[in-house]
Amino acid sequence: MQFVQHRKALVGQQMALLTIIGFWAFYALILSLRAALLDFPAQTVLFERRLMVALVGILVTWILYLGLRLADRQSLGFRVSMAFLAAIPAALLLASANFYIFNLYDPVSLFKDPNVGKTVEDLKDKLGLSFWQEIADISVTHYFFLIAWASLYVAIGYAREVREAERKTSRFAQAAQDAELRSLRYQVNPHFLFNTLNSLSSLVITGKPKEAEAMIQNLSNFYRTSLSSDPLEDVTLEEEVDLQRLYLEIEGIRHPTRLRTHFDIPPSLMNQHVPALILQPLVENAIKYGVSRTNRPVTITIGAVLKEDHIEISVSDDGEAMDATHVGGNGIGLANVRDRLEARYKSAATLETLALSGGGYTAKLTLPLSHRVKT
Repeated sequence: MQFVQHRKALVGQQMALLTIIGFWAFYALILSLRAALLDFPAQTVLFERRLMVALVGILVTWILYLGLRLADRQSLGFRVSMAFLAAIPAALLLASANFYIFNLYDPVSLFKDPNVGKTVEDLKDKLGLSFWQEIADISVTHYFFLIAWASLYVAIGYAREVREAERKTSRFAQAAQDAELRSLRYQVNPHFLFNTLNSLSSLVITGKPKEAEAMIQNLSNFYRTSLSSDPLEDVTLEEEVDLQRLYLEIEGIRHPTRLRTHFDIPPSLMNQHVPALILQPLVENAIKYGVSRTNRPVTITIGAVLKEDHIEISVSDDGEAMDATHVGGNGIGLANVRDRLEARYKSAATLETLALSGGGYTAKLTLPLSHRVKT
């Protein structure tokens, strides 16, 4: 199994040092309180020795930290196992230092009280413990103390790893959503271009060069405007309506006597933000099913109204009555709009389609407000 060392440590040195110092300060405080409650003799000098043990404990725990860092990015089970195993030699080393400081290192001169050293020796005689037995006894206490710190280290590291994974997943999800939005947005342009080129071809074939020239100019303006915007950026409703106005002028050249347009949008809603070209498939459908299938004038209306915390944008025509095939609104253009709304707003936006009883068709977008409407 390879250890990953080139990546940033899950628990930095500063945090590790702070937790280690905190643990051993707690150790010294608890034992000192215990000694005070039991009224041990020579508490001041014993406290000095506890501080020495705590300093050694900080050093040993720091070495344990450096060892545990080698297991970063490994499985949680491996890290836990390594913590339990690595704490064994650390506890033995610490117990040996503890025994040396309290029993062997010149107790008389260090304590400045000859009775302290004698008391320790007398206690050892009463218990009947050998050197290794006492080392083992002290090691058990320190082992569980070290395991407590090692568990904290593993928990902090694992929590950070989970947060990193969540952030990475979030970035991947956002990238996927951006790619989906780009793809859906770019699907609109080829579809529109195909229809427009068909119209341009019809004008050329029927000998209408001026109309064809005007359509080419409008087409150029339309694509310069639509392609200059970022597919992931929204546009104002005013910009979107202006773009559709340009498109309707293109179609007006193709249907000069049949296409009429009407816009019914309050000025207060014009600065609301909407996905770019979101109305394009709806207007195309109105042309295809409303204008192209009749010989009489047809009015296409683009309207918007405020409904509480949503804005309703509609594209409707008063063409011939729709047959059952188109009432459900399952065409490619409408499917694109629904997919874009799902990718951009999830369930907060909807598209509804309705065949009007007296003839004509309405497609209605319900979008959340991008900001509060000034009244």
